[in-house]
Amino acid sequence: MLNRLTKLFENNRENLLTVYFTAGYPKLDDTETIICSLAESGANIIEIGIPYSDPLADGPVIQESGMAAIDNGMTLQVLFNQLTDIRTKTQVPLILMGYFNQLLQYGVDKFLDECVKTGIDGLIIPDLPLMEYEQFYKDKLTQRNISISFLITPQTEESRIHKVDALSTGFIYVVSDSSITGMKTGISNQQISYFERIKSLQLRTPQLIGFGISDRESYLTASKYANGAIIGSAFIKHLKDKNEVDNATADFINLILKP
Repeated sequence: MLNRLTKLFENNRENLLTVYFTAGYPKLDDTETIICSLAESGANIIEIGIPYSDPLADGPVIQESGMAAIDNGMTLQVLFNQLTDIRTKTQVPLILMGYFNQLLQYGVDKFLDECVKTGIDGLIIPDLPLMEYEQFYKDKLTQRNISISFLITPQTEESRIHKVDALSTGFIYVVSDSSITGMKTGISNQQISYFERIKSLQLRTPQLIGFGISDRESYLTASKYANGAIIGSAFIKHLKDKNEVDNATADFINLILKP
């Protein structure tokens, strides 16, 4: 049976909006509310960040939200508990984004089994080496029908891009810039050249562009060169100090999707 992410890409290949948020932020129990509001407001894919004390690729906004979530009491087990009934409320594809050490500490098989139980469709694990994934974890994900999406950057060699294309079963996360998340806004001509280069490779796996996508203009620009775009830091910034996160989420998505 196809998972929800695969089905989405089969039926819709344009202007897909993925929104990232940190589980347990702004408040511990906001996770489900934010997911439901994102889904109702028109997000096509929802990427749930697992807070981590040492995030490699995350900029200050996401780091700060992660530390706040940890202070709120967020753990992997709490997150899975929060997601127990999520599939009774939405069928939008859900992806967990975290770091490999978190999976090891929790137990990889236990983690993957919880993903199946709660209806998680895919994973992004930026620090999982391709070789290690292929050798030790590929079969485990395949058996459980969980997709994985690997990242490429402007510095990624073409041979590795093709390897990422071969191994990614969700989408290819096209990192728009070599910096950490949330550091730049707008899209430069240099970035557009990079997007055009990736597009010209005619990769088999769908691509979503992330890092520096912060508003309607950058979302639409990125979507010209890929299947859609990922917004994270701008959304988390928008949620800061908001009491009614459902309304704040709907307002943000409207800013991105409505002309």
